[in-house]
Amino acid sequence: MAGVELCEPIQLYNILNQARKASRLAERNYLCLIDARTKREYDESHLITAIRMKQDPSDVLPYPVEIVPGKLYMGNYIQACHQQIQKDLHIQAHVNVSEEVDTFFPDDSDQVLHISVPDSPEADMSPFFSDICHFIDSHTSHGAALVFSTLGISRCSTVVIAYLMHSCRLYLKNAWSYLQRCKSNIRPNRGFVQQLSEWEARLYMATITNISEPGY
Repeated sequence: MAGVELCEPIQLYNILNQARKASRLAERNYLCLIDARTKREYDESHLITAIRMKQDPSDVLPYPVEIVPGKLYMGNYIQACHQQIQKDLHIQAHVNVSEEVDTFFPDDSDQVLHISVPDSPEADMSPFFSDICHFIDSHTSHGAALVFSTLGISRCSTVVIAYLMHSCRLYLKNAWSYLQRCKSNIRPNRGFVQQLSEWEARLYMATITNISEPGY
């Protein structure tokens, strides 16, 4: 249904990159955008990448969603291998929680933290949460970090929620809700959800979020 909505640049950017295969910028009749920022603000933002988008959806790759403006992005393995994406978003470091080897930065580089974990309820990522949070914070003073897994749905969303809980001081339920607004199809597996609940109890000395509620 047609309508008018005011939103921040990060909201618009994430809305346009919700599609799994092709950016919604490739849809000819998707929206009419009126940008109220100054030309300088627009030119310096990553929304300028919209200009480069082609009209053929098969040629358009969605960009990673933005979590913390200019600092943290979340995506999949294909996006992490795409050179233009790294350049446009000023990606300086990767947190790779897939079993694939990073192809953009050398795997032994200090710009890569590779946690090779299968997307399985039996897999345990919780021992790495502290190291991941420290790595992201230490590599984003002059650029951005990209957290990615194979499909960008389960493992990377678990890591990003853990980061938001630690570095942004959010409870699990608030971090989950915030990330879901950035990317609608996040889905950590049940084992990872339990690990996030334990991480919450460790950070706040209490379990705040009821993970048995629908939605978790």
